Amino acid sequence: MMGKRANFVIVAFVLVLAPLFVSTALGQVQTRLRIIEASNVGSGIDPALKDIRNQLGSPLNFTSYKLLRDESLSLALNRPQKIQVHETVSLEITLTKQQKEKAVYQIRIFRKGSEILDTKARLSPGRTLIVGGPEHRQGNIIFAISARF
Repeated sequence: MMGKRANFVIVAFVLVLAPLFVSTALGQVQTRLRIIEASNVGSGIDPALKDIRNQLGSPLNFTSYKLLRDESLSLALNRPQKIQVHETVSLEITLTKQQKEKAVYQIRIFRKGSEILDTKARLSPGRTLIVGGPEHRQGNIIFAISARF
């Protein structure tokens, strides 16, 4: 026979882990979206971007990377989420397919209401996709998208 303490531990364990199982069962993928300003004004990479430093540095032709926003999204299948980046730019991201080791996203970028990018991408858990965006101030917007499931 279990004591009250053991019952409490089991209930607490179930409450903590249940959302993880429910989100996977319902076809939801936790997605991290980082909005980055890349420019040639100054130099350096924001410390908050250290985990993707290698993806930003040499392949892209900028000297400075600054994190503007860090969003956590819970994406359900075929339910687009639109994120307003600033007054003229928005990003729409849709989870179109989820498999055990892969999530497929449709990514659309809009400037002044007109679509400027429409692409699909496959991401494995823990991987980050870098998507170049439109001009912003003295540089460009870059989106870093990561899947967590």
